[in-house]
Amino acid sequence: MKDMYQTLKKLLPLNPSVSGREEYVRGVIEGIMRPLVDECRADAMGNLICVKHGKAKDPAKVMLCAHMDEIGFIVTFIEENGMLRVAPIGGISYTAAAFSEVSFESGLRGVLVPEAGGSPKDAPTAEKCVVDIGAASDKEAARRVKVGDCCALLPHVTKLNANRVVGRPLDDRIGCACLVKIAEALTAPEDDIYFVFSTQEEVGCRGARPAAFGIAPDLALIYDVTGTGDAQGAKPMAVKLGAGVAVKIKDASVICHTGLVDELLETAKREKIAAQCEILTFGGTDTSAVQMTGYGCRAGALSIPCRYIHSGTEMLDLRDANAAVALTLAFLKESVK
Repeated sequence: MKDMYQTLKKLLPLNPSVSGREEYVRGVIEGIMRPLVDECRADAMGNLICVKHGKAKDPAKVMLCAHMDEIGFIVTFIEENGMLRVAPIGGISYTAAAFSEVSFESGLRGVLVPEAGGSPKDAPTAEKCVVDIGAASDKEAARRVKVGDCCALLPHVTKLNANRVVGRPLDDRIGCACLVKIAEALTAPEDDIYFVFSTQEEVGCRGARPAAFGIAPDLALIYDVTGTGDAQGAKPMAVKLGAGVAVKIKDASVICHTGLVDELLETAKREKIAAQCEILTFGGTDTSAVQMTGYGCRAGALSIPCRYIHSGTEMLDLRDANAAVALTLAFLKESVK
């Protein structure tokens, strides 16, 4: 298997792809996936759907899904002094994002800063932050940016040691990287495998629902990050970095198919793949949207443990991502019907 880190780096282009504006990263992913599958297409929501046909006489439809959008900001107003008012797209921690460099789709750079004069004790908020692009007036700023333009914190990834990396947006480019690695290794599947790189997950799991409706899968696995219990001051949680792929049991939006959860855990045990159980008391992923689309399907999720989610520097262990790929390949060896 080629190096997961190198694949991840390819999925972190400088151009942002915030929810609803995923065109750039979709083009990058399509360029990687097209040689690995039988067909690629984009639907009306902008989801990238790549299909690898199965060899079974009556193949099942298996949907593997990871979202390609990221959290960011949209320009709402240009101040007379050239500062940009922005609104959040997705769950932004302004405390974590303050004084970070941002990039626009045009290549323009700026800095997200809290308004001057605020108390150091006050946490920055959306209403009290602006983007400074170095413009001296609204007219100068308007020549470079307009209302409706989007930006995000600069992407990056750095290895801390052989296995652990930090960067952004690892949520959820690591899930996309897992799908790429699965497509590389899955040469002759029994079933029809639909690799879905979904849009607008960060603003309500909007893309995965119509994608699932169009595919009508018999089974779906969603790949995303999850919180951990091993960060400094974290709430107790039976998930930690480096302990393996996290097989989701439930989160605040979904209860995964119990039979599928059991099958995944049994496969991991039999194949000696590092795995752990995930119960998240908050949040959600595309799993819930896919599970309840149309007539519904058996849906589960393979999560990558991640510290500092939605900050400017997320952290994960590449061994956990590799375990997600290994578990998927082992699970898909035989027809899922």
